Amino acid sequence: MKHTHDNSPVIVAMTGASGAAYGLRLLQVLLQSGRPVYLLVSKAAQMVLAMESSLTLPTRPAELQAFLADHYGVDRTLLSVFSREDWTAPIASGSHPARHMVVCPCTTGSLSAIAQGSSDNLLERAADVMLKERRNLILVVRETPLSIIHLENMLKLARAGAMILPANPGFYHAPQTIDDLVDFVVARVLDHLDVEHDLVPRWGAETDQA
Repeated sequence: MKHTHDNSPVIVAMTGASGAAYGLRLLQVLLQSGRPVYLLVSKAAQMVLAMESSLTLPTRPAELQAFLADHYGVDRTLLSVFSREDWTAPIASGSHPARHMVVCPCTTGSLSAIAQGSSDNLLERAADVMLKERRNLILVVRETPLSIIHLENMLKLARAGAMILPANPGFYHAPQTIDDLVDFVVARVLDHLDVEHDLVPRWGAETDQA
């Protein structure tokens, strides 16, 4: 796996939309590339993870941090896990060093809360910080169909500087497995984090090599 030259932390937030595999794969690639991660997992995300993956995750932040670091075979210092009410966490302030935040997957409920700037928990506050500091906020929305409320919230956030990156895998790379579809979406996220990867072939690359 290729390594990124940027070693600033990335905030990864997982909410309760279907598509836990996207968030887990993103977390894995970032950690195994040596990128520090600040992780937030909502209560709804814990439920979805239990349904959609084979992992039984601890609920306490310190235990979850140790479990995931060991699961992915990385140094525990690369991962910091925060609870939703941890208002002393560094990501609650614009002075923290993280330049990127990804909500993956992102529920339309979280989308709405971020669009309204409610900051009722640490996840929403961290996203609000990214917007106010003009940093990179990526929202991997997983919902269909989309109501006019969802679309208006997406437009509002896009105008505020967020990137709306729906979990819509492509098929031009001839995916053979579900993992291939997951990697397509995660690869798009990594591109916008400036993290080098080789998860999927790039458009036209095979033609260039012919």
